[in-house]
This record gives sequence, C-alpha cells and structure tokens, in this order.
Amino acid sequence: MRFLNLSDPSDSASFEQAVRRGLGRGQGLYFPETIPVVTELDALLDLPFAERSALLLAELTGLDVAVIRPIVTAAFDFPLEQVAVDDRVNALELFHGPSLAFKDFGARFMAGCLSAFSDGSPTTILTATSGDTGAAVAHAFHNKPGVEAVILYPKGRITPLQEKLFCTLGGNIRTVAIEADFDTCQAMVKQAFDDETLRVQLGLNSANSINVARLLAQVCYYFESVARLQGREPVFCVPSGNFGNVTAGLVARAMGLPMKRMLAATNVNDTVPRYLADGQWAPRDTVATLSNAMDISRPNNFPRVEALAQRAGVPIAEFLDSVAVSDTDTTDAIVALKAKGYLADPHSALAWWALDASLADGEIGVFACTAHPAKFAEVILDATGEDVPLPPELAAVKDKTVLSATIPGDFSRLRELLLD
Repeated sequence: MRFLNLSDPSDSASFEQAVRRGLGRGQGLYFPETIPVVTELDALLDLPFAERSALLLAELTGLDVAVIRPIVTAAFDFPLEQVAVDDRVNALELFHGPSLAFKDFGARFMAGCLSAFSDGSPTTILTATSGDTGAAVAHAFHNKPGVEAVILYPKGRITPLQEKLFCTLGGNIRTVAIEADFDTCQAMVKQAFDDETLRVQLGLNSANSINVARLLAQVCYYFESVARLQGREPVFCVPSGNFGNVTAGLVARAMGLPMKRMLAATNVNDTVPRYLADGQWAPRDTVATLSNAMDISRPNNFPRVEALAQRAGVPIAEFLDSVAVSDTDTTDAIVALKAKGYLADPHSALAWWALDASLADGEIGVFACTAHPAKFAEVILDATGEDVPLPPELAAVKDKTVLSATIPGDFSRLRELLLD
C-alpha cells in the first residue's frame, strides 16, 4: 500500500514512512493511494473488536496482520460501549481509555507503530491540541524511551480538568500554553515541519490527526458500531472540529461498511457547513464555545474528505451533511439528554442534537460520544445543577500543579523553546 501526499502526488511513502514523517512535502497530508474494499463483510462483523481491527488495519496499511495484531491488541485494551438512549438513537461511547476521550484509539495505535518501526533515533512528537488530543498523546507516549512529546494548546481555552490530565505528567512530556487560539497552535506545528533544522535535529513527528496512523485507527470503531446494530444501517453523527473522525467514518464507508449517511456537527465555528452549502471555503476568526475541542476554523483533515470523493468515489455531496449548533442548543441538548437518563459532555450532546433533528421515520442513528462528561463538569453543573462524579483518572490529577510554559503565538518563540 502506498500513501500519497495530497499536496504533492510525486511524494509517496509506505505506511511506515508516512507515520515516521508525519507530514509530507509542502505540509501535505498522506492518504492511501487506494481504499481496499472488504470481502465477506458479515464474517468480519462477527469477529471480536481487536481481531477485526487488526484485519482492517492490515488491509489499510499494507502491513502483515502478524505485525499489526500485537500493536492493535496493546492499543485497544480498554472498553468501547454502545448505549441505547431511546428506541431510535444510540450513543457510541469512545471515552473509556486512559485519557477519557476518543483520541486514545489513534494516539495509542500511533505510539505502538512508532515503537515497532523505531531504529533507535531520538524522536520529538510535536502536537497541537484543542482539548483532548493532548491528553491522549501525552498518556500514549509518557515514559516511552527515546521520545519527547511537546504539546501546544490555546491558553485559557480548555477546561481546567482537561489541562490537568496532560499538563501534570512531566518527564518526557512538555506542555506549552500558547496565548492564541487552536488554529494558531496548529499553524505553528506546520511551520516547525517546514523548518529543516528542527525537523532533522529533533527528529520531528506529529501525533495530530495529520498523522495517518491516528486517522486509520479511528476507522475501526465504526465497524464495531455497525456490528452491534445487528444488520441495521445507521445514520452516524460526529461532533467535528478538525474532521479526522468524519474522515475515518467516510473511509469505513469506502471500505464497504453499510451506513445511510453521515452528519458532521460543528459548533459556531462553521467553515465546513458553510462550504458544503455554498462552495466557498471562507474560514473566519475562531470563536470560543462550550465545545472547546471543536473550536477550529481551519480543519486540517478536509482535504482527505475531498480525496475520498475524487479517488474512492464516495458521494460526498449526497452522503455527507454538516450543521452548526449554537451554545444555547448545546446546553439544551445536555438538559434534554439528562431527562432521558443519559449524561453527555457538550461535544457529544451537540452531536445528539443535530442527529435527533435529522432522523427520518424508521431510521436508526448513532452519535459519537467523544469525551467523558466529567471533563466538562463545570458546563454540566451550569446546565443541569448537578455535580458529575470524577472518575479515578481525573480525581488523581485535580489537585496537581500544571507544569506548562507559556509563550505568545509566535513561531520564533516556539523555535527557541524547541532548540533549548
């Protein structure tokens, strides 16, 4: 399997090379040259999650399943749940990993791949986070020999518990609060990859969803969701910021997984909903919202969505829709779900709100629950008047000291820090 740089098709790589490089020339994203179509789908859906995932990822990466299987088994060693909220909607809970967010699937798979591919050279993982990626990457790479992780995040724009979960580890995890928004953090990461001195001297790699290993790991839980529906063809709704999770769902569709359509729910940072409506790519300044992990105006993965239409024949115009949901409706969604007996964080509640409004009679829907509600305890308390009990992972860090440095959104300052 070859992976092509979407910005420069002359730049291709094996899966191992694509994972180790992170970004291609000209800040280009790597993407499979072809999407394999699964055979014997029913037999595949009957398999346990980890075994099915190993087979899927072997097909997508071109690696032997004997190489992939131990990586997947170690990475996906936590529960995945699908809960019926009512008779037509299911919650796909992806937050039962060590960082309490869906990013654990991709970050742990990528860390396993880099360990398997390592030639012993030092590696610096440079990543931007809008809330949950940071914790997943930090926990996936904490104490990994030969790896230092540097994680940028927008100062004051993630919740205190999100911050504590990854900014208190120390050791080989360095966290940097940037006095700007997430889009600035993401742009600084891309600038670093364009800096030859940094790239070579530090062995730069990225664990954002720009890294194809992160993206492909997420394909697997869409197959698990459909397997649990026992033959029913769902409408998926995904809370969307950088659009990696949506891209993974569309890859699953291209592989032959049955689904009726996909709905990408954004907050008021609505670049994609407007683009799909009028064909104009017109990012605006990023606005802070209750669903802070989606406060992104320049979603990095959208070129991969368009590549699926052009290269894999996924009918994006008919199959993918995107809607923006306000903070007021997000709060109403948290309250409405609580009345149904289901507690959801703002991102997941926002996705339910969009899905519930979209379902036609007789359709079954699945919304992705991307973060544990306790990570947004303050938002839920304000919305419902109830405290959320902290799981052990958050209780253990809530009183720890944040170890982050703080710098302005200036690449020269980041460069100094990285070379220090």
